[in-house]
Amino acid sequence: MGKWYEEAVFYHMYPIGMTGAPRRNEQQEVTHRFEELEKWLPHIQSLGCTAIYIGPLFESTSHGYDTRDYKLVDRRLGDNEDFVRFVKKAHESDIKVVVDGVFNHTGREFFAFQDIQKNREGSPYCSWYKGINFGWNSPYNDGFGYEAWRNCFELVNLNYWEPKVREYILDVIGFWIDEFDIDGIRLDCADCLDFSFMQDMRRYTNEKKADFWLMGEVIHGDYSRYVSPDKLDSVTNYELHKGLYSGHNDHNYFEIAHTIRREFDQNGGIYRGMKLYSFVDNHDVDRIASKLNVPGHIYPVHTLLFTLPGIPSIYYGSEWGIQGKKEGGNDDPLRPAVDLEETLKNVPDSRLLDWIRTLGKIRKENPALYDGSYQELLLTNRQYAFARILGDEGVIVGVNNDDKEAQMNIRVPMQGKVYTDLISGETLEAGDGCLHVTLGVNESLLVSMK
Repeated sequence: MGKWYEEAVFYHMYPIGMTGAPRRNEQQEVTHRFEELEKWLPHIQSLGCTAIYIGPLFESTSHGYDTRDYKLVDRRLGDNEDFVRFVKKAHESDIKVVVDGVFNHTGREFFAFQDIQKNREGSPYCSWYKGINFGWNSPYNDGFGYEAWRNCFELVNLNYWEPKVREYILDVIGFWIDEFDIDGIRLDCADCLDFSFMQDMRRYTNEKKADFWLMGEVIHGDYSRYVSPDKLDSVTNYELHKGLYSGHNDHNYFEIAHTIRREFDQNGGIYRGMKLYSFVDNHDVDRIASKLNVPGHIYPVHTLLFTLPGIPSIYYGSEWGIQGKKEGGNDDPLRPAVDLEETLKNVPDSRLLDWIRTLGKIRKENPALYDGSYQELLLTNRQYAFARILGDEGVIVGVNNDDKEAQMNIRVPMQGKVYTDLISGETLEAGDGCLHVTLGVNESLLVSMK
């Protein structure tokens, strides 16, 4: 039996956007929007999702990543008691809850930064931030300079060589575990955090809660630097994300297959044995429905998301094909308000929603899809088949991105098995060591081997 997060399917919620909360936090009162978010739980469960990644939640000034107070839920969403109730209801539905940990930087309204503004060289918090220099100035005319995340000066980089910063953030993590009973943290900008601090977090969370999941946002570089028993459990697989859409846009399954071989092949895969976090879109990148040149490719894309090695994640609304593209530096089109009840009465793409529910059910019922080894079976530019094998059982997956039906002769990796189509329930016959199948336009094949 694996750990819960290795078997999970995640649902990604960006609460400030999906509830239609104001984009700037200029209110004094608390607005209770978690009741609205709780209404999503049965829908999330219906997709076969077993975990939620929700955030950011810390009290902040605008988009949620400019933290004001690490121990308060953002007042635009509710109060701490509201989130306690949300987590409890999720747990009652057997759904784990993972929150955004925005620990690389704070906002300018965070108490430590405000103390530096007030007391300058006399502030005890000067060492809490990187690059504090009273001989410089900032774009905000503070009379001192500081290091900011990607030169976004509303985001002030914390200094993890200062022991009191580590102590403070570990205390924050403990607070969220004790107060809300969260099951994990997604570390924003993990590629900017110090490795020794990741090790501190790992030791601390291991002591606080068994199977606590630490996942890092990492875009470029060697993911294995971050994933290890003494650091993080997983990171975002941006390499596969890129392949999933461009491999379809270019009618080039070789790109996706090469990525999987490079990452997870049993003979030489650089991330073999690791469970990376897979996604086709999120709150930072264009919606998959807006990225695909052929709208129908959204079906094989999701088939691969759920069946290739990795921990799959669905971003809210993408299960029925919401569109959205960045407008310059404006991410709001990626984070729209959604009235769930109204949307489910008139689903924009009910076929896609049904397909994702089917994939969620098949994944849950076939452990090979989350715990099995990967074996490539067939590869052309427009057709691709592979197996996930666990012990003496497995699942064969095939996809077709062509604009016409395709005849596929898929090698079976194990002889003498019963091959059952997981969509139709029909038994398939293997001849000459192959399954001889016809896949329609953008169609997928999922076959169990037992």
